[in-house]
Amino acid sequence: MKDDMQSELVAIRSELSEMHEDLKRFIERSNQQHLESILKGCRSDFSNAIIGYATNEIEQGLERNMEKNCHMREACRSLFSDLLKRNIEQIRDGKVSEESISKARSKLKGLRENARYDQCVRCFSETSRILDKQVDLMHSLNIYRDKGESNEIILALSEERIVDEMIEPLSNKQRIQIMKVLSSETKTFSALSSLTGLRGGNLLFHLQKLLDCGMILQRNERGDYMITEKGYKALRGLAETYMGLNPKEPSAEINESPKVANA
Repeated sequence: MKDDMQSELVAIRSELSEMHEDLKRFIERSNQQHLESILKGCRSDFSNAIIGYATNEIEQGLERNMEKNCHMREACRSLFSDLLKRNIEQIRDGKVSEESISKARSKLKGLRENARYDQCVRCFSETSRILDKQVDLMHSLNIYRDKGESNEIILALSEERIVDEMIEPLSNKQRIQIMKVLSSETKTFSALSSLTGLRGGNLLFHLQKLLDCGMILQRNERGDYMITEKGYKALRGLAETYMGLNPKEPSAEINESPKVANA
């Protein structure tokens, strides 16, 4: 009888432990979803504020500095305003391509080549000034880089650090598998072991590699493992690079908004 009760107690404790883990993960997901909702709203509000300010500057700049005595003034102003507003709206996407900026500049150049009056110089100069200011703003928001800047970034790479901190840690399929698993939620050592098929020291070896380079972290000595912002960006960049080189393959399933931590 005593043995039966002991077995039942062990079973109850095991079930309570599982329920506790399920509840903890549910709370974590709920908190993360709430945080993501807040961040999304903040990004939207921030973009709206910037675009509102830039739109106001377009209207004021064109009104103040375009040629006053010209019968084409309103028609040209409408064209310039539309071009500039379309360009600044790209801020909402969070990334601006060099192609889109080139198209805006080319369109403005085409309009300039068809201009018929000497006083058009003033109007095109003001529009170019506003466009350049918009591009500078995109630079400062870190959502636009031209080819020249890309080359500078490449030349500034430290070969040793990029190998030690990125390429070597991600050059193993088991470690990429761990990163993919952690990109969606935190996992315990035993859960990672079950998902990857790695046991004991083998799993610990790969986890330590990712911990050492700041790709993942562990909450405490025996806590769950979670991906860091650095780890997620590295994994996401790897996926986007691969899909860019292999566009016909199905896209990798990496969550848009993972649970990440600062390393």
